[in-house]
Amino acid sequence: MEILRPQIIRIGNRCYRKNPVLQREGNAAEEEEYTDFIPDSSGWNDETCALDAPNIEQTSDGFRTSICAPSGLLKFVIGRKGETKHRLEIETRTKIRIPKQGQKGDIVIQGHDRNGVMSAKTRIDVLLDSGRQKSPFTHFLSIPFNTKHLQDSLTDFKNDVLRECDGDRGIDGSIFQTPCKLHLTIGCLVLLDEGEIRRAVETLQECRRELIEPILKGEPLHIQLDGLEYMNDDPSEVDVLYAKVKDPSERLQIIADRLVDKFTSIGLMQREYDRVKLHITVMNTVFRKDPTGTTEPDRRQDRGRKERESFNAINLLKKFGNYRFGEDNITGIHLSQRHSFGTDGYYTCAGTLNVT
Repeated sequence: MEILRPQIIRIGNRCYRKNPVLQREGNAAEEEEYTDFIPDSSGWNDETCALDAPNIEQTSDGFRTSICAPSGLLKFVIGRKGETKHRLEIETRTKIRIPKQGQKGDIVIQGHDRNGVMSAKTRIDVLLDSGRQKSPFTHFLSIPFNTKHLQDSLTDFKNDVLRECDGDRGIDGSIFQTPCKLHLTIGCLVLLDEGEIRRAVETLQECRRELIEPILKGEPLHIQLDGLEYMNDDPSEVDVLYAKVKDPSERLQIIADRLVDKFTSIGLMQREYDRVKLHITVMNTVFRKDPTGTTEPDRRQDRGRKERESFNAINLLKKFGNYRFGEDNITGIHLSQRHSFGTDGYYTCAGTLNVT
């Protein structure tokens, strides 16, 4: 993290800077279970804003508010050996009650001072958001491109490459996408309970009236898969090779960007780029360790891992750089679940937005 360009966290309509923290030594396994994010009281800007005040209830002995949070994120508020919770209570002069493991309920904040309760809620919101960013993705918005003719085209491409590029470093059958899982990823989500999954599905359905219908106006969304590109600057050291998506109308780009806007605004998705990169992975070196092709992009989990084995794509791009995979009409956008598959071999679908 650059000191002069700290990470920006958006919660609701407020924006926070996440300053660098001092890493403490300790038991690694214990720290993985209870990560501590707040090193001191100066780490966050606790200024209050009347226009963005949380729903605080006045009681007979002070003030009270509650926060609904998935059980999987509570450990980020508790901290190692309860240190984060304890420090929050001292610094904000509040009492924080957190549901015990296996119990359902909200985080409850109580205090004699209203500003202290507001400060505690703001800090907990930031902790929960930071915890969500550190959690592995569970779902992703995808557009399936697994019709039979596109699957056949990918299979033909694989056979042609293995025949024509035999002996080129790093190229073997294990790094090709599984045809039935061919797809375009719009964005990844962390959904930690049934309520969040339900909310994501409802949001996806809302997008039909708010987004799809005004853009498409009943017309089909037709795209072509034509040509190859790679993710880095050196064609001799490639990790991901993908088919280029061509949509002269740019309606797919507009839809993808606005879907990310929508899911980001409700806190279920983190924006990584200004625009969605429209690409369909056909070769990925991560598949060497995951032959089922279940691995979706997850930069959080990739941090700190040993570099994977790249492949030399110079010869491949010379021979197949303009490869035409085919064309298709987009019929739906799926909320797909990672590491789970349906009877057709594609990712399990938690919800679908019909495009036609």
